[in-house]
Amino acid sequence: MKSRRRKRTDPKKKIAITAIILIILWIAGFYIYTTYRKIEITTPQYETTKLSSTENAQTVETVDENSKTIADIIEQTTGCIVGISKLKNPGSSILSTSDEAELGLGTGVIVTENGYILSNEHVTGSKYSKCYVTLENGQNYEGTVEWSDQDLDLSLTKINSKNLNYATLGDSSKIRVGETVYAIGNPIGFEFRRTVTSGIISAKNRSIKLEEENTKTYMSDLIQTDATINPGNSGGPLITAQGEIIGINTVKITTAEGIGFAIPINVVKHIIKSYEETNDYEQPTIGIYAYDKQVVPYLENNITFDKGIYVAQITPNGPADKTDLREKDIILSIDGKELNTMNDLREYIYTKKPGEQVTLQIVRGKINRKIEITLGKKG
Repeated sequence: MKSRRRKRTDPKKKIAITAIILIILWIAGFYIYTTYRKIEITTPQYETTKLSSTENAQTVETVDENSKTIADIIEQTTGCIVGISKLKNPGSSILSTSDEAELGLGTGVIVTENGYILSNEHVTGSKYSKCYVTLENGQNYEGTVEWSDQDLDLSLTKINSKNLNYATLGDSSKIRVGETVYAIGNPIGFEFRRTVTSGIISAKNRSIKLEEENTKTYMSDLIQTDATINPGNSGGPLITAQGEIIGINTVKITTAEGIGFAIPINVVKHIIKSYEETNDYEQPTIGIYAYDKQVVPYLENNITFDKGIYVAQITPNGPADKTDLREKDIILSIDGKELNTMNDLREYIYTKKPGEQVTLQIVRGKINRKIEITLGKKG
């Protein structure tokens, strides 16, 4: 039987292989070293700074970089706020410690340099009424209501004074839901005069039903806000963060919190301008009672329409009564201007004069037609 011989590794060969491997490793290491030692590892250069609440940032009170702060704007506007009472206080100021029930204390806002004050009719009384006005500096004046509108619950009162600071009127057609607003007024009495509350515009073109002394009335096209409005705030302004009046506060929902309403300022801007320039204004009228589509469901449930305003009643012997306009007609436009709210109609009519002619586009059932009306003068 033949035996197998185990192969022996040649020691010299093993040493040679090891030497070759070491030489290769040395060459590779030398190459890496000589290549990368020339590369400079640098730290990125950048500036660091701590965040600051005052540098390169707006404070919560600043409208923009070049404007006044909200506090500045509010302070300027409150200087235009007045107290209004139907009773003459024997004391030095109608803004006294007597309660509001005794004085009938309300709010107004100066809107012209020559002494016209905008407020609610239910605060000042109707046209030719007398009321008593106290300015921010404590001066008292007897005022005469030169213009009022019961449906709008607005009035203009004149006092014998000039060079007054007056508030800036904004554009209520451009307001947006969610916009920050501020209400200013004289709630309760003397202790809380010129109170400022803040909130947002909650909704636009709201319609509400009022029931007083067994009589139902409707107010439409109102601005809804959650800025706190109390009874003495009536007649005070609702202003934007820029200090512009967009509405006059009028009523609140007493059974809920944070639901108040203001009358959009645009409806009365032309009237204010006329009194400022001429101390007079002749209010034109079509001679109808009409309602928005939001109010109509209160009146008749079976009436629906997408555009226009609904003619609920025609004033006997008024301008419309002399034409072919009928109750239950839908007025789509006036002189080509589209109508969707009563304030759309009022704003346009108030720019006209009695005796001028306007053209209404109406719908009656399936019939479309035009009706021309000569405007009358509202007494």
